[in-house]
Amino acid sequence: MILHTEIRGKGEPAVFLHTGLQTGLTDFVAQREALQKGKKVITPDLRGHGKSYHEDFSNYFEDAANDLKETLDHLEFDNIHLIGCSLGGLVGLVFAKKNPDKLISLTLSGITADKPEDWEEMHAQDIQFQKELLQNIDVVNQLDNMHQSDWKQFIYMAQNQDWYPFEYTSDLANINAPILVMVGEGNKPEVASASKYQGMHENVHVSVIPFCSHLVHEQNPEMYTLILEEFLAETGDD
Repeated sequence: MILHTEIRGKGEPAVFLHTGLQTGLTDFVAQREALQKGKKVITPDLRGHGKSYHEDFSNYFEDAANDLKETLDHLEFDNIHLIGCSLGGLVGLVFAKKNPDKLISLTLSGITADKPEDWEEMHAQDIQFQKELLQNIDVVNQLDNMHQSDWKQFIYMAQNQDWYPFEYTSDLANINAPILVMVGEGNKPEVASASKYQGMHENVHVSVIPFCSHLVHEQNPEMYTLILEEFLAETGDD
């Protein structure tokens, strides 16, 4: 499917992939504003989010990566800087593995390489959080207004203990482009994952950002943006 996509600025294409239950226009706000001064900033709504209506969440990560490929081909973008966090980072990594020739660079945050030993406990906590979210009328109304699709299907998908695509996150095979992994010091599995990635790929750069956890681009936007801009300047042709 062709994803609903907004494009701003001029220069090398930089694609931002938003986190779960966000949209291209609600996430990475500070980074988009900074980068569009020298880059063409591309912000798609991932499958089932925002205006990218879809009802099929059954094979989400591969389908979402294929959606992105179809969208970029439609827009005639051959080589991109790809930046994603959490859900967007997972989709970005799957896309990168399937389409390594499309990348100028890859920036990831909010992802875990291997299943943590306490995964069942972590998953149970996530399910409890999701139940509380579904009971919050104000949040439900807000998400109803943000998304044309039934966003609750995304919640239900994540209730499956095997929903996380560890088969993709466990390594960086086939990706030759420079990679930047930014993690918050408060998320130990993600810090360990960044170290693992750096050990398996000579082109991996790692930044551990203090006073942050999962959503580093929101929790310390100034530092995240500064590091991202330096990385893109080093890897791009502009």
